[in-house]
Amino acid sequence: MKDLLNAAVCVLAAMALSACSSGDSSSNSNGFTLPTIVTTETFSGTVDPGGSAFHPFTVGGSGGTLNVTLTAAGPPATIFMGLGIGTPSAATATAAASCPLLANASLATPAGTTAQLSGTIAPGNYCVSIFDVGNQTAQVGYTVTVSHP
Repeated sequence: MKDLLNAAVCVLAAMALSACSSGDSSSNSNGFTLPTIVTTETFSGTVDPGGSAFHPFTVGGSGGTLNVTLTAAGPPATIFMGLGIGTPSAATATAAASCPLLANASLATPAGTTAQLSGTIAPGNYCVSIFDVGNQTAQVGYTVTVSHP
């Protein structure tokens, strides 16, 4: 009788755990559902006319959805800036570190409140680049947010 009671408790516990799963999650090897953790990083700086700036970030886990939002740029507040995702290159004795952009991962955009770049990304080291698209006459300040797993 005691073994039957223990078995019933284990079954009820397993059922309760499975009822707590959500759609934004992944399963581990034990069958338990784990939540997806999203990291949001905010970067700020300035871009000189004809120049660029970049900030590195790391996507962990098994990858997932990436959202990049240029939240502020100016003056003027209506300026279009280049925004892109790349993979950082290391500095060498003859060259500074850089952020070569991935294919089809950049655009010219004004600042806004919704993500201008979005997509699925694999785990790894990346960078967000902000650059002059040829319309700057003075230094422009910016703020960009990057949300990733």
